Amino acid sequence: MVKIIAIDGPASVGKTTLAKKLSIRYKSPILYSGKLYRAIALEIIERKINPNSTKEILDCVSNIDLNKLSSKELYSSQIDHISSKISSKKQIRDKLVKFQRDFPKNTNKNSKYSIIEGRDIGTVIFPDADYKIFLWADAKIRARRRYEQVKKNGINASYNSILRKINDRDLKDLTRKIAPLKPAANSVLLDTSYIDIEQAFNALNKIVLNT
Repeated sequence: MVKIIAIDGPASVGKTTLAKKLSIRYKSPILYSGKLYRAIALEIIERKINPNSTKEILDCVSNIDLNKLSSKELYSSQIDHISSKISSKKQIRDKLVKFQRDFPKNTNKNSKYSIIEGRDIGTVIFPDADYKIFLWADAKIRARRRYEQVKKNGINASYNSILRKINDRDLKDLTRKIAPLKPAANSVLLDTSYIDIEQAFNALNKIVLNT
């Protein structure tokens, strides 16, 4: 039986990088749940759908192509805005719950694990996950890491602007009525504020091996 590794946490805490490293380590399929909302947002833009038209958006959920979740088109301020807006719609979240829960059985053929990364994986999507990990880091440290990453890619950025966006996103995630960001009662909390990616990965690897 496939074991579920659920990884949750706020924006820019390192969830994606760490989930990818675990996926490589255990040769396991991985689903970045946040990209599902981005993929839907892209469909909304391309098909010129009204972001308030829940019925048409639900049709987009049925047509999600996992092969397109690595597209660079998923990252823009417009995508950010629309994906944040639709993520608060209960009908859309409910339909995506089924999509995410079906992911392990639809993609896992030979691996022992399936890795799901997001913000409500251990609390809503897989409350019975075998491993529940909640990542955290101080907002200023997350903003600094994001700022350095953006600069390294040759993109002009403002640290204060990035910090403001992270704080705004945290507030939305922590206070939303539907599936707010919070650690599951039985999750392992890992604060990455003062450790690097390799140290965080080693800690996660020990959790999987020793649980």
